[in-house]
Amino acid sequence: MSRFIKGQSRTQSTLFPEVLDDYIHEDNPIRAVDMFINSLDLSDLGFARCQPAKTGRPSYSPATMLKIYLYVYLNRIQSSRRLEKETQRNVELLWLVERLTLPFYPAHK
Repeated sequence: MSRFIKGQSRTQSTLFPEVLDDYIHEDNPIRAVDMFINSLDLSDLGFARCQPAKTGRPSYSPATMLKIYLYVYLNRIQSSRRLEKETQRNVELLWLVERLTLPFYPAHK
């Protein structure tokens, strides 16, 4: 018998909540950020391209981009590479952008 505390197997199925909303507490400030930006009329504020183009690849919503910008500012994330990592592991950010992940584009050598 081992005298160390052992974790569970990584291949073990778990019963995590299926709803991402369950991970974000009601008092979390990120909910205020989400509600504030959703209440804004971005086209009245001068944001370009609030109406998506009919052709080409769909873009990210300006509201989503503003949420990311505000989250990055509030959490002092200065690197785009760190932001890319955060979109894949940070539950608050996953909740805020509705599970969107930013693509990673390696630097050219």
